[in-house]
Amino acid sequence: MDTRVDRYSLVTSLENIVGKDAVFTRAADLLVYEYDGSVDGAVETAMPAAVALPTTAQQVADIVLLARRANLPVVARGAGTGLSGGAVPQQGGIIIGLTRMNRILEIDRDDRTALVEPGVINLELSEATIPHRFFFAPDPSSQKACTIGGNVAENSGGPHCLKYGVTSNHILGLEVVLPDGRIVWTGGRAAGISGYDLTGAMVGSEGMLGIVTKALVRLTPMPEATLVLLAPFADIDSASHATTRIISAGIVPAALEMMDNLTIQAVEPAYHAGYPMDAGAVLLIEIDGIADDVRGTGEEIATICAEAGATEVRSATSQAERDLLWKGRKMALGAMGRLAPNYYLHDTVVPRSKLPATLRRVDEISRDFDLPIANVFHAGDGNLHPLMLFDRRIAGSTERVLEASKEIITYCVEVGGALSGEHGIGTEKSGYMTMVYTADDLAAMAGLKNSFDPAGMFNPDKIFPKGYMCGEVRALRMQAMAQKLGIHAL
Repeated sequence: MDTRVDRYSLVTSLENIVGKDAVFTRAADLLVYEYDGSVDGAVETAMPAAVALPTTAQQVADIVLLARRANLPVVARGAGTGLSGGAVPQQGGIIIGLTRMNRILEIDRDDRTALVEPGVINLELSEATIPHRFFFAPDPSSQKACTIGGNVAENSGGPHCLKYGVTSNHILGLEVVLPDGRIVWTGGRAAGISGYDLTGAMVGSEGMLGIVTKALVRLTPMPEATLVLLAPFADIDSASHATTRIISAGIVPAALEMMDNLTIQAVEPAYHAGYPMDAGAVLLIEIDGIADDVRGTGEEIATICAEAGATEVRSATSQAERDLLWKGRKMALGAMGRLAPNYYLHDTVVPRSKLPATLRRVDEISRDFDLPIANVFHAGDGNLHPLMLFDRRIAGSTERVLEASKEIITYCVEVGGALSGEHGIGTEKSGYMTMVYTADDLAAMAGLKNSFDPAGMFNPDKIFPKGYMCGEVRALRMQAMAQKLGIHAL
């Protein structure tokens, strides 16, 4: 903290902005804000100086201006369900919690849009639009708790992003507070191209470029018909080949999920979803659209699965059965507590054609590190979520998990994959960025960051490798000064 602004003055100023009941400074209250959904030990943390809970964009802007005067970093935070350390403070500072900005301001049936504040819960938005025969398509497993602001920050996906796309495909415009305190609007209701795509820049930027205070989202019409299929296989390899064949046949299901036997052993006793306990893996497949098309596509998928070795292909015959099949998938993470006290959920992407080989490599890593790894993931787009099960009370167990994680990431990148599909980079994977991006690539990203936030105040130490941004900022400042002096930078 800048010595010119003492702690008392900081707290008093925050209370003047948002009210005393919306400022936390006691260690007991701040502790929870040191963490998100990441496994303890996987990301570095620091206790914030204060947490403020604004209710308006102007209050957010006033907090940002206060932080600038105090030379303090600012971290925007939603529900804290992130899994990459994206909303975890690295340098203390002020956390702006957006959970009290939780109003659905407008649902426009004609334009198929909704205007919402960042603290609106993902699932509550869909529930509010169902009476209008719409839904919000991005559906992370944490949709009962995660917020729209967090979805925007991480460009979240979910099972149905296979057909409907990730969050960026459903954001039309944003109200954003910039690091200099200005409140700007990006995008709009009408389709068109005018100027730079600032909305696209903000989505997935993990709160490093601006703080979203409103989002204009695209709503998706509810389909005429929906069919859910469950296809058990003797092994995960056969299920992987079935996945590849379904997509290569030109079929795009609404969702195509895979769970291995270890996942089934956790989920089925807890939720009785109807997964065969002896299956090596199951595919959960959802098709939606026009009723006649859905029936025909379902028959085609059933044939492909049978040819790939499915022991059966079962269709849900009621909404209750569909909901139960999906409940097992959505609640899989929580069910892992039946198998181990701790888990580390990974998020990488590989080309679909590499799924069988990648899952075999994950199995090898599991045996090499004597570490149970469950697989429950978005098979349709190759978005893997290996779940490493462990007990952090055992000395060295967290370190072993992180080493195994490194092996998985390395292999996924080697076969042409990506570091993250939907969880973001945060601090968890910032050290791996040089595996997929060149120095010039990172410099281009840093240039964008610096154009919005030259002081590096918003969510520091995220996405870029540790220490990278400091050097990049210094280099850019030297270059700017050299230009002013009319000389060439060394």
